[in-house]
Amino acid sequence: MKSITRRSFLGRSGTGIAVASVIPAVGAPLAQQESAAETSSSRSSVQLRVNGQDHRLDVEDRWTLAEVLRDHLDLTGTRLGCDRGECGACTVLLDGKNVYACSYLAVWAEGQEIITVEGLADGDQLDPLQQAFITHDGPQCGFCTSGQLMSARALLNDNPDPTEMEARQAMAGNVCRCSNYNRYLESILAAAKEGSRG
Repeated sequence: MKSITRRSFLGRSGTGIAVASVIPAVGAPLAQQESAAETSSSRSSVQLRVNGQDHRLDVEDRWTLAEVLRDHLDLTGTRLGCDRGECGACTVLLDGKNVYACSYLAVWAEGQEIITVEGLADGDQLDPLQQAFITHDGPQCGFCTSGQLMSARALLNDNPDPTEMEARQAMAGNVCRCSNYNRYLESILAAAKEGSRG
């Protein structure tokens, strides 16, 4: 009789369990699979005010604000870089304060004023901060720019005349892969001198 080792037993039983759990799902009709997925997530109806417009949305309670903005309102300026609240590319303003939209649930934003990068300009007229970013070569690859703009806008709304150190501290939560921090800083301080307030 062949001896069974602990390793071979666990290997065989683990494979068997995995196969047994997958087979029913594979064999189930697609409609049943989708129905099961829908019932496993609770949903809520939320009223979101984004860039001055009201939106009534039916959302899954687990959806992030970034997901709703990008995938359901088509506001793709809110970028997803790390999806863990570490890079700042998804920064939006929530009642004037900068938040990471990838770490903030959409249902939490009910009744609050949300401003995305698309909401900074007034029609064809750029926000003075956006113009300062262009004038001082702020954007490089552009991936982090919208998040940088939103954090800078929050800073200037709270403190219209920041020192260089205050600007650095306010922007510490935004990562630039191109390491263009000095240009972003120049842009913010120039906008402050020109009296940029959103």
